[in-house]
Amino acid sequence: MPMLSRVKNADSTYRGALETALNHALTHLTSLDQSSVATTAGCLSLRDQIARPLEKQGVSAEQVIRELAHDVAGGLLGSAGGRFFAWVIGGSLPAALAADWLTSAWDQNAVLAATAPAAALVEEIAGAWLKDVLGLPADASFSFVTGCQMAHATCLAAARHALLAQRGWNVEEQGLFGAPPIRVLTSIARHAAFERAVRLVGLGRSQIVYLSADDRDFLRADSLQDALAAEPTSPAIVLLQAGDINIGAFDDFPALIPIARRYRAWVHVDGAFGLWAAASPRYQHLVRGVELANSWATDGHKLLNVPFDCGYAFVSDTKAHSGSMAQQASYLTQNGDARDPMDWTPEWSRRARGFPTYAALRQLGREGVTALVGRVCAHAHALATRIGSLPGAQLLWEPVFNQGLVRFLDPQRGASDTDHDRHTDQVIAAVNGTGEAFFSGTTWHGRRAMRISVCNWQTSKEDVERSVNVVAEVLRESKPDSVSAKAKGRISEKTRP
Repeated sequence: MPMLSRVKNADSTYRGALETALNHALTHLTSLDQSSVATTAGCLSLRDQIARPLEKQGVSAEQVIRELAHDVAGGLLGSAGGRFFAWVIGGSLPAALAADWLTSAWDQNAVLAATAPAAALVEEIAGAWLKDVLGLPADASFSFVTGCQMAHATCLAAARHALLAQRGWNVEEQGLFGAPPIRVLTSIARHAAFERAVRLVGLGRSQIVYLSADDRDFLRADSLQDALAAEPTSPAIVLLQAGDINIGAFDDFPALIPIARRYRAWVHVDGAFGLWAAASPRYQHLVRGVELANSWATDGHKLLNVPFDCGYAFVSDTKAHSGSMAQQASYLTQNGDARDPMDWTPEWSRRARGFPTYAALRQLGREGVTALVGRVCAHAHALATRIGSLPGAQLLWEPVFNQGLVRFLDPQRGASDTDHDRHTDQVIAAVNGTGEAFFSGTTWHGRRAMRISVCNWQTSKEDVERSVNVVAEVLRESKPDSVSAKAKGRISEKTRP
């Protein structure tokens, strides 16, 4: 009877809050198609809603969840739905979302196999599946981290370890003071997350050498060759792109990686979303030769559509990877029968984020991943080309993968590039203000543009149609002298990168 009593008490303790959360979650998810994709409340009014006084006495868990859902209303983007095309944000597959809920309920500390054996084994299996799907070496090591930035940091730590060890320097013991400086060579079309990762591992932004790219944002082979030849014995990391943030450009891996290898440089690939091209026979040519690199970083919360936060790091030199991360202590229980995640990740206490990845891959299967990649790329192409062909629009970049760029031309006679830049931001703001679709702006080759990014599993042909129609409507409402005053009033900083 005491055991039965505890079960009943546990049920009553959790059921109300969890059922309330379930009901609100289902309401949110099932209404995405009818709801505004943009937020409908500003930060000032949201703060007033959310900033309740902290009471002396607590309230029931059910009340907390009910009031939380009420108070954040209007402050949630519809990024989980099919008409969100900004900032390369995916949604959540049903199996991945459900597994993520279980991950919270199970509440495992996935630092060691001893602390979370099931989590360690699921991560081990999912990591092997990922390498297979992404066409990476089967013997590469891997990490499940919070996102692509931390995947970069993990890979850079491994690169730092390997490059300095080649020169007789133990960076884990000696630190970086007095160590040979490591140059970082990359193109001007890099993502800012990589720069922050360089800072986090102590290499310093002053060591980054930005090399010229061609008109397709490909890193030029002669530029890389000249930079490496200028300091042939200095340790160097070469960052290559598998899908840059603006146009989804893929560097020429078969041409560039051998150049880096001749100078014993470490090649790291930023494949936050583009690495998933390997999963589709139609797009595999974009990543031909990428498996020859030393390390790779990508996200799960983009094209694989698992919940935030989830990124993956892969390293060909397993000794350098574990050497840069592993930590021993007398109170840590090592398990020789399974992989200890902390030997490969920068975190100690960590979420068991392997469960959602495992669930997503099982729900999709190989063919499902292939179909998902093909579908989002097809929708990106349709959106960019159809919007780009509208009166008053200009297609700046036709997608080769899932990223496109469109610019909006100011209809005033004699409009300048500055006018077109301003008009582009105004149109983006007006479109977002309708709540029908959500895009973001960027500056590419000195011009403002609307960036079209598709990576949500729910995006459909109907979503494309609705989004094209709303852009067309906004453009029709534009006056020869300016965008309507209503559209101007919708401009806000959130439409800027």
